[in-house]
Amino acid sequence: MKTSILLGLAAGATAFVIPDQETLSSLAIEPQQEEAHPFWDNVKQDASRIWEDLEKQFDEAAESAKQLFDDAVDFTYDTTVEYGEKFETAFAGQSWLDSATTEEDTSERPPHHGKPPHHGPPGHKRPHHPPHHGPPNQTVYELIAKSKYTTKLAKAIDEFPDLVKLLNGTSANFTVFAPTDRAFEKIPKHAPKPPKEFLKKLLTYHVSPDFYPAGRVLVTRTIPTALENPKFGKKNPQRLATEIGLRGLTVNFYSRIIAINIFGTNGVIHGLDSILLPPPKVARIIDALPGEFSTLELALVKTGIYERFNDTEKHGAGTLFAPSNFAFQKLGPRINAFLFSSYGLKYLKALILYHIVPDVVLYSDAIYKVSSSDSSHMALDAPHHGPPKGFFHVDLPTALDDKSLSIDIARYGRLIEIKINGFNRVAVSDGVAYDGVIHVVPNVLIPPKTPGGEATVAEDMELDEFLQRMAPLVGEADVDVNDLEL
Repeated sequence: MKTSILLGLAAGATAFVIPDQETLSSLAIEPQQEEAHPFWDNVKQDASRIWEDLEKQFDEAAESAKQLFDDAVDFTYDTTVEYGEKFETAFAGQSWLDSATTEEDTSERPPHHGKPPHHGPPGHKRPHHPPHHGPPNQTVYELIAKSKYTTKLAKAIDEFPDLVKLLNGTSANFTVFAPTDRAFEKIPKHAPKPPKEFLKKLLTYHVSPDFYPAGRVLVTRTIPTALENPKFGKKNPQRLATEIGLRGLTVNFYSRIIAINIFGTNGVIHGLDSILLPPPKVARIIDALPGEFSTLELALVKTGIYERFNDTEKHGAGTLFAPSNFAFQKLGPRINAFLFSSYGLKYLKALILYHIVPDVVLYSDAIYKVSSSDSSHMALDAPHHGPPKGFFHVDLPTALDDKSLSIDIARYGRLIEIKINGFNRVAVSDGVAYDGVIHVVPNVLIPPKTPGGEATVAEDMELDEFLQRMAPLVGEADVDVNDLEL
């Protein structure tokens, strides 16, 4: 499945997002003191090791850039009707799963007292940084139009005079993720040219209305784009994901940044080796990764929730904490046999709904509140001196009435740890999707014994105790699936 995609940019408005107090209160976000918190201390200690660990692993990587792009495109089965138009979507599923923070026991590792080295991300070749010749005197559009490396991108932008005008203007400090001419060579020669409406919307996905020089990209997990997503509302744009991995700094887990900090008078440009495609819907991601989510998909099908997920016209945006196959395995044979029997169907439905957060899209560094009457967002990376850091708490209402998940987020730079109900850790975060976001959890989430209490891991839990924990949720699971937002 390969359709033609031409690519470029467009833009939006403000440079930094600072949450107002009303938004903060409505989302129940509470900044905490991080200094004396062991959760925070662990994150801070691991931050100093990230560069050395990545450098040691880099030589083990031997993937082709084009193959990664092909794999990301092949991840989807067909052109999908999303974002208001027909869009080909892409998601580097395996690369996303491989981005998980290791769960190794670090208690025996000697403490590291130094600071992270300053030589940037690992790699045989560092991203190109053009020499400085005084302050910039060209706009981001002029830089793209005059560069011999982005001639195809400039040609695509030139089809839209309003985009040219915007990128020549000073309404915002843009960040442009610009595919090079070599990136366009990955498009099959026989592919037809896409409709102009398709192309224009796709161009905006490569532009952020915020200013992200390389240093800020390095410490940021997700970045807002200028692409409006009808599932999120006008105030909440579709986001990109960034990752520092074996191939260096990547966007959406497959497109590598190969040039950084090309400054213009109205923003900054970073070069990419692959064209970026918007992400697919949640159901498509789950369905395409059976090695990780086949048990979850079976649960979604048996409870009737999968059909709702698969039809994006029938549900809104939200957050899915997705238990892996291994997480279900930890429940043991007796609990699994009960859940997937006709007797346990109500319990299975309640369990799945407890993992779904409708109307709130929680990324590791931003939160979207989504509703038909009101939409708002806040960033957890408000600009300040030094790397973004802090400890945040939010209570997220699940798809079950009056049942919430307690979420704690600890951050030091791009190193972020998310814990649910005080105990369960997110293993893989920020699976950006058309209709929300997926976070992989290595344990099935079981409600705590008492409201507000800490949950325990379901591993080795007896069936009787499991039924006692789930009993208060089962009545709520009788809700009509057609009323489910996500």
